[in-house]
Amino acid sequence: MAARDEPAGRRAFLALVKRIGVVQMDSVNVLVRSHYMPAFSRLGRYDPALLDEAAYASPRALFEYWGHAASLLPLETYPLLRWRMERARSGVGTWGSIGILLHENPAFVETVRRQIEERGALAASDFEGARGTGSWWGWSDTKRALEALFWSGAITTRWRRPSFERVYDLTERVIPARILATAPIAEPDAQRELIAIAARAQGVATEYDLRDYFRLGPADARARIAELVEAGRLVPVDVEDWRQPAYLAAPRVPRRIECDALLSPFDSLVWNRPRTQRLFGFDYRIEIYTPSHGRIHGYYVLPYLLDEKLVARVDLKADRATRTLLVLAAHYEPGVDRRAVRSRLRERLGTLCSWLKLDRVTGRC
Repeated sequence: MAARDEPAGRRAFLALVKRIGVVQMDSVNVLVRSHYMPAFSRLGRYDPALLDEAAYASPRALFEYWGHAASLLPLETYPLLRWRMERARSGVGTWGSIGILLHENPAFVETVRRQIEERGALAASDFEGARGTGSWWGWSDTKRALEALFWSGAITTRWRRPSFERVYDLTERVIPARILATAPIAEPDAQRELIAIAARAQGVATEYDLRDYFRLGPADARARIAELVEAGRLVPVDVEDWRQPAYLAAPRVPRRIECDALLSPFDSLVWNRPRTQRLFGFDYRIEIYTPSHGRIHGYYVLPYLLDEKLVARVDLKADRATRTLLVLAAHYEPGVDRRAVRSRLRERLGTLCSWLKLDRVTGRC
């Protein structure tokens, strides 16, 4: 997590995404949409267009699916998630309303799929004009049908509109043929590889940490972890002050980590709040959904990682009308050297401001 003198290119960007395995997406755009931040946090300045091109242009390198949550993932991960798509065709592992729709009116879901096949890439809003009077042909039901098709792998995201609305197309018209032609992977084998990716990305992790990374079920994860341990791909370890057993992806642990990064609330390093507490002693929650009078630290608060510690949290907003990065609040963790941390944080905020193509930073930190 160190800034570079020159902006990172496509190769470095894709290597990063492969290393962390999954990038969580989020629509909130108070600062910048969350999925653009992990590369900035780890690589420093890079062109956000690299992400857009990798996800939505040819040659496509990323795809959207339910990884941790709504996520961008390397194309090579697609075959490892087919079991989840297969389950979704029966409504298993999806939202309850999707399962009901698939069970009660599969013909309606097929009608929506056929509309995309015949008309080309469509967003949910493109179906508004075709809304009928039947009990199933309404905005919410169309959206559920699209989500059912997305979960099951029949359709995928071709691109995103500026409003962040997803535009769907048939999977075979988006995902490269070489990926779709990959031989089927048995469910246990695919799950083992997902656990291995999670272990590599996290370094050391409990069973919960490993299964939460790709949102695997407890029974599935427990069985796959045991298999990876038996194969020598995971090493059981005890971590001081951790109540649960942990697992190491490899026996090599760096003696010291040097980094300087502002982290998105949805960054894989901190999205698992109990793990963040265990690793850093950092009690963190996002307060977007908390009424303003109940917020402690602010609306869109980014943890600040300096070397091996989370040392501060900063409430930030990009005021694009005035081209200003607003520091609404900064809170320092107990026991840190505020003067030293403040100096480093100001430098990082300046870099963030430049990357966002804003002109100035205002506010106190």
